[in-house]
Amino acid sequence: MSAPARRLDPSLLRLVLITDGRGDPVRVERVIEQAVAAGLRCVMLREPQWSARAVLRACERLLPLLTRTGGRLFVNDRVDVVAAGVAHGAQVGHRSLPPEVARRVLGPDFLLGYSAHDQSELDLAVAADCDFALLSPVWPTTSKPAAPHLGETRAAQFTSKARLPVVWLGGVDPTRAASLAELPAVGRPAGVAVRSAIMSALDPGEATQSLLQALAPGPIAPHAKGS
Repeated sequence: MSAPARRLDPSLLRLVLITDGRGDPVRVERVIEQAVAAGLRCVMLREPQWSARAVLRACERLLPLLTRTGGRLFVNDRVDVVAAGVAHGAQVGHRSLPPEVARRVLGPDFLLGYSAHDQSELDLAVAADCDFALLSPVWPTTSKPAAPHLGETRAAQFTSKARLPVVWLGGVDPTRAASLAELPAVGRPAGVAVRSAIMSALDPGEATQSLLQALAPGPIAPHAKGS
């Protein structure tokens, strides 16, 4: 099983689901299936407690689902698993392989995202030939309650200067997602990423639909990578 060659339509980043690391493969896959059925097209498998083999097996089941719906499957940190051809790309951050090393390992055919927190890290993502970046935390988040957040104004300033698609993460809910349409077009993100808003929802499919509706017609970045 091989993921397709490197292609990323920025519209696929409108809503990104990042799994919450709670380590139950059955639950994780069930939530993803419900979210994809509701219209989600981008998933990041972030399960640091799983072994490489467990991540591999989950990807073997999830890749056909995302590929069939025109979506993209990413794996956080485990560049080795992605290189085996069971995901479309990897997501790396400051605890992972440096992005330029991850790109060398993956080669030119896999997608690569980078977790950034400021302008310098967004610039690093561009220099390392990443396809997009997560920018966080934009709003206060329960997962990291003590972490300072950027706020919409500062995040928009960083996004407007970025030379690749940017996805905002941290404290996203339907109200905040809807507010992005009020930002100047140049500062809008390509989309938003969530964890608990879908992973902890009583009805993951309904939660996905609510977020997608809040984003419609949606904050699509006016520039593509390299523009």
